[in-house]
Amino acid sequence: MSRIGKKAVTIPSGVTLTLDGQKVTVKGPKGELSWTVIDDVEIAQEGSDLVFKPRDENSKRGKSMWGLSRTLVANMVHGVTNGYEEVLELVGVGYRAAMKGNDLSMQLGFSHDVEIPAPAGITFVVPKQTEVRISGIDKQQVGETAAKIRRIRPPEPYKGKGVRYAGEKVRRKEGKKK
Repeated sequence: MSRIGKKAVTIPSGVTLTLDGQKVTVKGPKGELSWTVIDDVEIAQEGSDLVFKPRDENSKRGKSMWGLSRTLVANMVHGVTNGYEEVLELVGVGYRAAMKGNDLSMQLGFSHDVEIPAPAGITFVVPKQTEVRISGIDKQQVGETAAKIRRIRPPEPYKGKGVRYAGEKVRRKEGKKK
């Protein structure tokens, strides 16, 4: 039995949730998200709670998608109320970021600047030259955008230079000895 799937998703005030068959649409102060739950999972709204359960207790796919469906809808509710944010740090001499309109421009030690256009629903903020904040209402999209930016210049183990998540510990290696 799924422990996560058993929990009900509580819908806070100010958020409207619409069920149209298997399609779940969540509207909140920050925006609107929708997702279609697979047919093996049953959804029911009980007051201000949303309850999930597998249609067939013996179905392997139903049991495995039960907790996932509940978590994805809970992430949608959290996203339209609070939003998600990911913080990246640029570590290295001359590594800096700046905004060009809505797009992000970074100098990462290449012979050229790296330009990253902002995807729909994602906003970039550069409070310091060595810090980039990525925010939006879709958790998956925010995480994917942060991972793509980090992938351009991941932290290297000898000096620790590169783009890293805030608070990420980079395992350092010892350099060559004389």
